Amino acid sequence: MADCVVADLGVSAVKEPPNSKESRHLLITVQNTGDATCNLYGHPYVRLGADAQTTVPVIKDSDPDPGRPVTIAPGEEAYAALLVAGGKRDEYAARSITLTLQGRKPGTKAGGAVDVPMPVATLYADDGQLVTYWTTAEGMALDFIMSK
Repeated sequence: MADCVVADLGVSAVKEPPNSKESRHLLITVQNTGDATCNLYGHPYVRLGADAQTTVPVIKDSDPDPGRPVTIAPGEEAYAALLVAGGKRDEYAARSITLTLQGRKPGTKAGGAVDVPMPVATLYADDGQLVTYWTTAEGMALDFIMSK
């Protein structure tokens, strides 16, 4: 099975719930726009804002099937949920989201970063950010962040 590459993925982000005044909870969606089924590994490496020093930490217990990739056929989607602000300190304005795919081997990267279209002009992020592992069930991803 081939590894997913950003060139064969459509990437988007929407705030959850869509009518929320705040933009604390985002759903990141990748759609396989290629011709072959591919695997996504682990969780996305996400950076909020051009000056982000590190990637967003992952929620360890959000892995639906530890050690196994998420497989998406052409036209199918996978999801990761992003908590932009967890009520911690050091809030800052982020005007960009970048995403890099994790490689087959944990801790590695697969290809370069891609800019995720912003769901709002500016996100107000803090040091309480969290992201989930990839899953094919959007509700499952969101369950891990909506209570935070």
